[in-house]
Parts: sequence; C-alpha cells; structure tokens
Amino acid sequence: MLTSFEEELAKNGCIAFTNVGVSMKPLLREGRDVMRIRAADGKSVKRYDAVLFCRPGITGRGRYVLHRVLKRLPDGNLWIVGDNCTEGETVPPENVLGVLEAVLRKGKTISVTAFSYRVYVFFWGVLYPVRIFALKVLRTLRGLWKV
Repeated sequence: MLTSFEEELAKNGCIAFTNVGVSMKPLLREGRDVMRIRAADGKSVKRYDAVLFCRPGITGRGRYVLHRVLKRLPDGNLWIVGDNCTEGETVPPENVLGVLEAVLRKGKTISVTAFSYRVYVFFWGVLYPVRIFALKVLRTLRGLWKV
C-alpha cells in the first residue's frame, strides 16, 4: 500500500527517498542520491534550508518538491529556489513538510551539519545572483548550439 510523504512523516518523523529531477543539481544527482528528510514545519525553517514542500492541486511528478529557502517574505511566506533553477516561487509555510537532514551518496552520509555541506550552501547563497546569470547564459548558449 502506498502512502503519502505527509503520512510517513507523521508516522515516522523521517523519510528517505531517491530524488527525481535536476532542480537541485549539483547537490543531488537524479536517481543516485538518497535524501533523508525530517519532519518540520514552515515556521521553524531557516534561510538556506532545503525543504520538502507540497504543491497543492498537483498530482504525480512535481507534487512534492525539495528546494532551498532563500528568504522569508514580510507576509510570512517563503521564497524558495532549486539550486539548479533560475526562477523561484513563493510557498506558504503550511505547505512545508520537512527539511533535508542528510544526503546518502555511494554509501557515505553527507549531513547538513558537515563542513563541506555548509561551505557549499554558503557559496550557493552568497553567489546566487552570479549563479543565476551564469545559468541563463549557459542555457542560452546551449540553445544556440542545438540550432
């Protein structure tokens, strides 16, 4: 019997699953890395946390999304962006289900408290405007090469 992420988090307080998609590259590699998510609410998350949230009204792929919190807006909502995305979205805190606790890769666990992870997140956040510009340029160039 299949259960939802909400049900598993409520029952166990933690879930682990392999990601689908490339929105969190280079942190997560599609189909290879396992994410460990612990239950958390949107009011307790902090800037740069990678949060699992639900997009209401969407079924299948894209319903559950793991993206990074860039800031809390004045109205209390969260502005969230995937590490490999150029566009963000506003998410109400009540849609947050959990927060990334660790990534399991090739038998090794990368905790969000590890120095290497914290350095990655720091530079990802500080260099966000530069990264967005670079991603847009690279995607434009790739589009031109395909023509």
